[in-house]
Amino acid sequence: MALSEGAKRKESNMQFVVSKQNLQKELGFVQGVVEKKNTIPVLSNILIESVGENTIRLTGTDLDVTIRCDMDADDISTPGSICVQARKLLEIARLLPDAPVTFKKEDNDWVTVTCDKTRFKMVGVARDAFPEVPSSKSAPTKISAEIIKAFVDRTIFAITQEESRYTLSGAKFILDDTGAKMVTTDGHRLAYVERKGVSKNGSDSIDTLIPRKTLAELTKLTAGYEGEISLGMDGNHIFFEVGPRLLISRMLYGQFPNYDMVMPKNNDKSIKFDGALLNSAIRRVALMADERSHAIRFHLEPNQLVISSQNAEEGEARETIQADYNGEETDIGFNAQYLQDFLNVVGDSAVAFEFKDGNSQAQLRPADAGEYDYKYVVMPMRI
Repeated sequence: MALSEGAKRKESNMQFVVSKQNLQKELGFVQGVVEKKNTIPVLSNILIESVGENTIRLTGTDLDVTIRCDMDADDISTPGSICVQARKLLEIARLLPDAPVTFKKEDNDWVTVTCDKTRFKMVGVARDAFPEVPSSKSAPTKISAEIIKAFVDRTIFAITQEESRYTLSGAKFILDDTGAKMVTTDGHRLAYVERKGVSKNGSDSIDTLIPRKTLAELTKLTAGYEGEISLGMDGNHIFFEVGPRLLISRMLYGQFPNYDMVMPKNNDKSIKFDGALLNSAIRRVALMADERSHAIRFHLEPNQLVISSQNAEEGEARETIQADYNGEETDIGFNAQYLQDFLNVVGDSAVAFEFKDGNSQAQLRPADAGEYDYKYVVMPMRI
């Protein structure tokens, strides 16, 4: 398995040829974890090295997240390795003509990049200055990329943006004999998705906290990928192998909230809405919501839902939606953005809105059960 495969290092001046399209594509993936400004200068670089007879490997890291991409070389006349500025090389690659690109490492770690009639000369850094990349020696666990993509899409928006809330700055991910689940929360809302009967295709179960940045980069790596992802855990790191690309991340440690206690058990009122219709109404009404709180009011009465907002400086808005509801009149305040985050995921699917009263957490979920058990819990606001 490529998780623990090391690249051979050469001290000689390297030279190789790759296609412009492959170079630009793989640089785009690696660039995601390279810091623009860093107290450790080499971390603004990517490591370029030859692996075997016809593979060029690109590696970027911020010490918390590492991305490594392998691409086919048209030719490797001299194997070797060098570090160059990641952002500048990507800018160059984007503007190069559609022709083979020749890299040549010269004396004093200078690097020339030649494509057709264009030539750049870049300052390089010796490979020894680049941090060691962690490796996994554990047996891999495999899971469909489609499941991982579905999980991340349904939960990443509920991860807290507050760096001080360390254990909430990632997703709880569990993969065991019963299936897989992912949970995120920022203390005001909680997203939960589960798929039972998932074969983990490996001997080890996984129960970990994955940082938000890692999930965002994983989303990019899995776009358009339909195979399996190999998962590995070793020490403080989790490994995601997505075809010829590898993402390595430090795991978060700490006590994630008891999400079972947050899930409402007594929401005895349920209304079904068209997800797209509800989303559009909320978007319109939210235009007049307070810019800081994004507060809107749900007023439920027999046969209809009235959504309203007001802003002392700008005005107010109100929209009425038909609803199959025969209970008592109820007012509930919500952060409009929180509702939209969920509704943007479900699209035009029917949505079940479940609640107890105006002071208890509400739950939204797709009305029609599918392969995924998807639930979204939102705390009410005082309005």
